[in-house]
Amino acid sequence: MPTPKSVCVYCGSSDRGRDSHQTAAQDLGGTLAKRGIRLVYGGGHVGLMGITADAALQHNGEVIGIIPQFLKDMEVGHGGCTELIVTETMHERKRRMVELSDAFVILPGGLGTLDETFEILTWRQLRLHDKPVIFVNIDEFWSPLLDLIDSQIAENYVRAEHRRLYDVVDCVADVLPAIERSPTAAVPLDSDRV
Repeated sequence: MPTPKSVCVYCGSSDRGRDSHQTAAQDLGGTLAKRGIRLVYGGGHVGLMGITADAALQHNGEVIGIIPQFLKDMEVGHGGCTELIVTETMHERKRRMVELSDAFVILPGGLGTLDETFEILTWRQLRLHDKPVIFVNIDEFWSPLLDLIDSQIAENYVRAEHRRLYDVVDCVADVLPAIERSPTAAVPLDSDRV
């Protein structure tokens, strides 16, 4: 596919992870901004989310944060975003993130990141979209999850061809080349079915 106009980043709201994860978040935000690619993310100013957004903003990038009202009320919304979209529900937040993005990049994170990741993979499996999904497997963070998917394949709960629903790279420098190697999305997002 050509260079995406907009990339959604799923990542953790914690800043207690490894320094290498924080560096990767900073590098990704900066890389997107330098390439003129809009960052779409969960709208927080905390953890890897905040680091990614701040790095993009520091390089004059466009940053669209999407956050439900209840999280904004907890004062975790990023006030410096180019645009902060406030939704009523978590589901609406995730749907808007998908609508505004050409590809999805997954940095280390917790349960919320897993929720977003599995939803976007399931929607791709169901052909509700066919946008690229890239795991950034820094320090082999995602290896246990990838092993679990292999186990699900071995136990016949996931089809082997579903490994093609995502790509895996080891570092931020490989993210955009992986996206650009992906076929151009041919299935428009079916917003009525998500």
